[in-house]
Amino acid sequence: MRVLGIDPGTRLTGFGCIEGEPARPAIVEAGVFRLAPGSGKAPSIPSRLAELERDLRELLDRVNPDRAAVEALFSHYRHPTTAVVMAHARGVILLTLKKAGIEAIELPPASVKRAMTGSGAASKRQMQEAVASVFGLDAPPEPSDVADALAIAFAAKIRGDLGTEA
Repeated sequence: MRVLGIDPGTRLTGFGCIEGEPARPAIVEAGVFRLAPGSGKAPSIPSRLAELERDLRELLDRVNPDRAAVEALFSHYRHPTTAVVMAHARGVILLTLKKAGIEAIELPPASVKRAMTGSGAASKRQMQEAVASVFGLDAPPEPSDVADALAIAFAAKIRGDLGTEA
């Protein structure tokens, strides 16, 4: 079974598609969508969201996942607008997956970190190193959004039933 993990963002969205048994997962494809880098004036949120939807549809056609997992909404009390902007990206992602007929679940960041490292409070670097180890990579994935997406896919895969639909 192929599982696609997605780390939502409106500038960088990480993705990682994996297959195989949890003890020996293999990467099908992983990377980031770099949304509207722009020159001069930054592109609008609607433009970046349209680009995200197009890029995700193209990825789904290439990797043909059976299921998907998306990082659940996380907000920090010091940055409430970040949660609102991230919710826009998550909405586009969840709608695109639904339209493609792909079952999707949401996983909280702490449960993904726990599945990958044993600690729900793991640092970005610890996550990157754990992903490199689990997938047998020569170096930790860069940027960290790629490692996060692979970790999301891995956490979903080891959950078995993949939990509650998004």
